[in-house]
Amino acid sequence: MSLCKGQSSQQLRFRGERVLWLQPASLDQLLELKTQYPNAKMVVGNTEVGIEMKFKNLLYPVILAPGYIPELNTIQHTDEGIVFGASCSLTLLGDVLKAAVGKLPPYQTEVFNAVLEQLRWFAGLQIRNVAAIGGNIMTASPISDLNPVFMASGCKLTLMSKGGERVVVMDEKFFPGYRKTILTPEEVLLCVLIPYTKKGQYFAAYKQSPRREDDISIVTSGMSVTFAEGSTIVKHLALSYGGMAATTVMAKNTASRLLGKQWGEELLQDACSSLAEEMTLHPSAPGGMVTYRRTLTLSLFYKFYLTVQQKLVSEGAYIEGVRADYISATEIYHQTSPSSVQIFQAVPDGQKEEDVVGRPMMHLSALKQATGEAVYCDDIPLYENELYLCLITSTKAHATIQSIDTAEAESMPGVVTCVFAKDVPGSNMTGPIVYDETVLADATVTCVGHIIGAVVADTQAHAQRAAKAVRITYQELQPVIITIQDAITHQSFFQPVRTIQRGDLDQGFTQADHILEGEMHMGGQEHFYLETNVTVAVPKGEDGEMELFVSTQSATKTQSLVAKALGVPASRVVIRVKRMGGGFGGKESRSTTLSTMVAVAAQKLKRPVRCMLDRDEDMLVTGGRHPFYGRYKVGFMKSGKVVALEVTYYSNAGNSMDLSLSIMERALFHMENSYSIATIRGRGYVCKTHLPSNTAFRGFGGPQGMLIAESWMSDVALSLGLPAEQVRRLNMYIQGERTPYSQILDHITLDRCWDQCLEISSFTQRRAGIETYNRDHRWTKRGLSVVPTKFGISFTAAFLNQAGALAHIYTDGSVLLTHGGTEMGQGLNTKMVQVASRTLGIPSSKIHITETSTNTVPNTSPTAASASSDLNGAAVHNACEILLHRLEPYKTKNPKGCWEDWVTAAYFDRVNLSANGFYKTPDLGYDFETNTGRPFNYFSYGVACSEVEIDCLTGSHKNIHTSIVIDVGNSLNPALDIGQVEGGFMQGVGLYTLEELKYSPEGYLFTRGPGMYKIPAFGDIPTDLTVSLLRDAPNDKAIFSSKAIGEPPLFLAASVFFAIKDAIIAARKESGLSGPFRLDSPATPERIRNACEDRFTKLCPPAEPGTFTPWAVVV
Repeated sequence: MSLCKGQSSQQLRFRGERVLWLQPASLDQLLELKTQYPNAKMVVGNTEVGIEMKFKNLLYPVILAPGYIPELNTIQHTDEGIVFGASCSLTLLGDVLKAAVGKLPPYQTEVFNAVLEQLRWFAGLQIRNVAAIGGNIMTASPISDLNPVFMASGCKLTLMSKGGERVVVMDEKFFPGYRKTILTPEEVLLCVLIPYTKKGQYFAAYKQSPRREDDISIVTSGMSVTFAEGSTIVKHLALSYGGMAATTVMAKNTASRLLGKQWGEELLQDACSSLAEEMTLHPSAPGGMVTYRRTLTLSLFYKFYLTVQQKLVSEGAYIEGVRADYISATEIYHQTSPSSVQIFQAVPDGQKEEDVVGRPMMHLSALKQATGEAVYCDDIPLYENELYLCLITSTKAHATIQSIDTAEAESMPGVVTCVFAKDVPGSNMTGPIVYDETVLADATVTCVGHIIGAVVADTQAHAQRAAKAVRITYQELQPVIITIQDAITHQSFFQPVRTIQRGDLDQGFTQADHILEGEMHMGGQEHFYLETNVTVAVPKGEDGEMELFVSTQSATKTQSLVAKALGVPASRVVIRVKRMGGGFGGKESRSTTLSTMVAVAAQKLKRPVRCMLDRDEDMLVTGGRHPFYGRYKVGFMKSGKVVALEVTYYSNAGNSMDLSLSIMERALFHMENSYSIATIRGRGYVCKTHLPSNTAFRGFGGPQGMLIAESWMSDVALSLGLPAEQVRRLNMYIQGERTPYSQILDHITLDRCWDQCLEISSFTQRRAGIETYNRDHRWTKRGLSVVPTKFGISFTAAFLNQAGALAHIYTDGSVLLTHGGTEMGQGLNTKMVQVASRTLGIPSSKIHITETSTNTVPNTSPTAASASSDLNGAAVHNACEILLHRLEPYKTKNPKGCWEDWVTAAYFDRVNLSANGFYKTPDLGYDFETNTGRPFNYFSYGVACSEVEIDCLTGSHKNIHTSIVIDVGNSLNPALDIGQVEGGFMQGVGLYTLEELKYSPEGYLFTRGPGMYKIPAFGDIPTDLTVSLLRDAPNDKAIFSSKAIGEPPLFLAASVFFAIKDAIIAARKESGLSGPFRLDSPATPERIRNACEDRFTKLCPPAEPGTFTPWAVVV
C-alpha cells in the first residue's frame, strides 16, 4: 500500500492490542474524529509521540494521523506573510522560506532568516523530513527551537473544530502551562502564518545547546525590535525565550521598560538589569545550569543588541558603530570545510608484496559493516520456541524490598514467567574479581537500576510492557551516598587504599620556591557503543549444557560466572563471540550481569532466551567511566621545575568493587603523566556509593590520573606567568629516568614526538597568530595547548598478560585461525590475519577467522588494556611457527612446490596440521607494599597540539586544529592504527568537553539516551586534523616491533581541554582576572561561559550552596 502525500485515499483504520490508529482522508473526517475522540493524539512524523510512548511509558489509545489532508499541507503567499499548513514538514518549511528570501527584499525576510537559522541546527535531516511545523508548535516544548521565533514575530495560528474556526496570535497566553496550549480538546491547528517583517524592524533568533549539531536547546530566543520611522527610538520590542520556564515566555516587563528609548549603551544596561530580574529561575529548576541559563538570556540579548546596532549603522543611522573587536559577537557560525592528513612510514624496500604487515590493509569486515551484511549477536535468526527477556530494575538507590507484585504482569498477553533471585539454581553471588554482587537483588537494592528480576515473554514488546507492570514496594534506607563528597563525608571506601611514594615529601616541599594547592573534578562517561549489551542463551537439553552468543570482551569471565550461577562446571558452558558493535571496556565485566540473567531464565524454562537492552536500559544498569576528584599540592622552582607533588584521588566506584581497584591503580601509575618529579606521593580512595557499578573504559583510570596531572602543571605555569608548553617541556622525562614506581624508562621517544608535533602544527606561528587574534577580538578568544602522554602497556594484574591461539590448516591449504581476543571494530582480527600471513608466508586471503569461543581457546584474558594485538599476535605467531616447523621437511623435499603441495604432503604423511599457540609477557609484576617491580612491558608515547576558539558570551567552542604525533613502533597496519588514533582522540574530545552524566540527588540517571547525553558529532572533529605515526621507532618488546594503540590516543584530547582553558585565560584577562582558576571536566559550554566572568555574569550570581536542593549533582 502506497501512502504518498497528495494522494487522495479513503480513511484508514488500524487496531493494535492497545492502540487505534486512524488516518482521515479529509478535513471534515478529521474534525469529526476529533469531536468523537477529543483526547486523541495527533501525529504526523511521530518524532515526539513515539518517544513518549516508548520511554515515558505513556499510552495514547487513539492516534489520529492527519498527514495526508490537503488543507493541512497547503502553502499560501499572502500580503501579510506565508501561510503553512500544519502538516507541512520542516524540510518543506525551510525550502519555501529559502526561496522567499532569495526573491523578496531583505527587510521583509528577517523572520524567515531567523527560522532558517534555527532549522540549520534543528535535529537531523531525517527528522526534519517527517516532523511537521504544527507538531512542533503543539508539542509545546519549553525548549522548542521555533516557538520563541513564532512568538516574538507574532505568528497567527488558525484553529478549527466542528464548531468553526478562529485565528489567534501566538503570544505569551498561547501556552498556559507545561506542555499545554489554549486549544480546546476538539480543536486542531489548521495552519500557521509566518509574517513578513516591515521596514525599521529587525529580528534575530538564537539557540544554545550542549552540542551545536542535532541537539536539544538549553536556551533559545526570538527577538524583534521595531524603531520609530527614521529614528533609533524603540517603538516595539518582543523578547521571547525558551528554556527559562515551564513554557516559552516573553520578557514583557523588559520590553515595556525599553519602549521609547534610544538604541544605545544606556538601553543595553537597562535591558540587562531588567532581564536579570525578570528571567529568574529557582535554583532547583529542572534542567539545572541555572546561573548559565540566566546569563544566556543577557548574553543573547547583547548579541542581538550588537547585531541591530551594526545593521543600523550600515543603513546610515546616526548611532555609534560597533567596536571592531566586538564584531565577532554578531557573526553567524558557519562550518569550515574540514581537511585531514595522515602520515605513516611505508614498508621497507624489498618487502614481499604478499607480506601485508606494515601495510594499510582495510579492515576485513569493513565492506560487510558498511553494507549491513556483518552479523551481530541480535542478527542471529530466532530459534524455534525462543523467548524474550526484559529486566525489572530498582527505582530506589538504597532500600529493602518489602514486596513484589507480579499478578498484573503475569496476566498480560504473551508473558511466560517472571524470574527472581529464588530462581537462580547455582550461586546468586557474582562479580569479576570479588563476589560482592548478586545476579538478582535479594532483599536489598543498592542503586537505581539494580536488577531485581526479569519478565520473560513471547516478544520484546510484551516483555517490556509486562516488566513495567511489576509493582515493587520498598523501605528506603539511609544514608543514600551518591557523590564522591557524600562518600568522603561518610568515609564510605572500598579497601585497600593504594599509595605510591618516592622520596621525602617534607624535604621536597622545603626545597621548593613556591607551593600551590588545587583540586578538580572529572566527570564520568557512558560507553555508548553502537550495539548495546545483548545475549542469546540456548540450553542444549542435557548435562546442564548451554551455549551463549554474547556481545562481550571477556568470553572466559562470562563462561565462569554463567556456570557459577547455573551451578554447573565451566566446561558445560560455551560462550561464542562473532563481533561486537563497540565495547570500549563496557563489555569487559558488566556484560556478565545480563548474560547470567538470561542464562538463568533459559535454564529455568529450558527454552532459548534473548535480550538486547534498549539504550536507556543499557545506560541505566551498566555503569561507565569512573568520575574522579583530585586534590593536589605541588612544589616548584621559579623556573617551573616541579620538585614535589602530593596528589589524592577519589573515584566513584558505585555499588560494587568491579574493576575499580585496578582502575585506581592505573590512575596512580599515571599520576605524573610524562613528567619527572623527584619526590612524589599519590594516594587513591575507591568510593563506595549507591550508583550502578562503574567499570573499565578506554584508558582505565589513566585519562583521569593524567588530566589531574595536567591541571597542576597548568596551574604552575599560570602562577609563574610562564608559557605552559615551556613548563611542560622542562619537566618531561628523559631516557633512563625512573618512574615513581621504580620502572626505568628505556627507548623513550617523548622528545621526538614533542618536537615533531610542534613542527607539523607550526606551533610558533600559530601561537603568534592567536595572540594577534585575541587582541583584535573581545567576545571570541582562541587558545592553544600542547600535551604529552606516556601510557603503560600491560594488564596491571600480571596473570592476565597471557594469550592462546589455535590454528588449523585444511587440506586445500586454507587456514582457520582462532585466538583469545574479541573483535569489537578495532581490527584485531585483521591484524591477527596479517601476523599469520607473514609467519606462514601465505596470502592473507587464505586465512579466515570465524569467531572467538571458549571451546576453541580456553582461559582467555579480556580484550582490554590495549594489549590484545601484543598478546594474541604473539600467540598466533607461536601457533604458526609450530605449524611451519612441521611443514619444514616437506618444503625442504620440494623447494619448488607451493603451499598447497607442502600441506598435502604433510597430510598424507599423517602430520598434525593443527597447533595451539601460547604467549605470556615476561618479567612483569609489581608490589605496592615495597614499590618494586615492573608493572608495564613498555610505554606508548604521544603528543598532541590543539587550537580552539571559544564564544565568551555563550560558552560554545569550535575545534580549529589538532596535530598528533604518536609512537606506535613499527605499525602492523597504519590504516587501522590511524583509525584508532582518530577514534580514540574523538572519544577523548567527548570525555573532556561534551559528555556529561547527570544524576538526581536521589541517584536517578537523567541522561539515559542520545536525547540528553551528547557524544561528539561531525562538527566536533577538528577542522584541520593531522595524525602522524612516529617514524623509525621499532619496539623490541612486541610482535614485529609494533606497539599498542587502543588506549594511548584518548588522553591526547586533553590538548583540546587545555586549549579551551588557554582561551578562557585570555577572556578573563579582559576582565582583569589572572592566575590559576579551577575548570572541571568536561569543559561544557556552561563551564566555559561561567569561567569567562564579565559584566553579564555579575548580574546573575549563583545561589548559595546548601540553601537549595539541586536538580542534578556532580557525582
